[in-house]
Amino acid sequence: TRRQFIYYSALAASATALTTPLFARPKPRRVSPNEKLNVAGVGVGIRGPAILVGAAATENIVALCDVDEERSAHGFAQYPNAKKYKDYRKMFDAEGKNIDAVMIATPDHMHTPVALLAMQHGKHVYCEKPLTRTAWEAQLLADAALKYKVATQVLTMPGRRPHLT
Repeated sequence: TRRQFIYYSALAASATALTTPLFARPKPRRVSPNEKLNVAGVGVGIRGPAILVGAAATENIVALCDVDEERSAHGFAQYPNAKKYKDYRKMFDAEGKNIDAVMIATPDHMHTPVALLAMQHGKHVYCEKPLTRTAWEAQLLADAALKYKVATQVLTMPGRRPHLT
């Protein structure tokens, strides 16, 4: 009957709810130093150091790139062990095998070229908004992310620091 169906459905739902904690948080995994990601930062003059802080807490910052040495001096100084570059293409050529992910904080018109090259090198990409300026660029990067099997992330909420997990 309908009453029996409702009764047994409610009974099954309550049993499931009692055995499964609704707000259980996964335990943070312990990462050995060998498992840390090697992250590169492109554009460390103004916004770059602020977004690298989240990754630097748990990951290795191995390479930094910025064309303006004066503006990026503070960002470069925060990570003295990272190799410094003025040209992101040379950074990818030299450090490509050592980098797992790239954080991009360049001016907007450079997001797509840097992100695309990173994806072509098989690197995961984090980028400040906007990721692209045109719909064509957005489709280009979406296709590249699928083709090269990399993850991409764009920060859209000001004031939040990204972290890689």
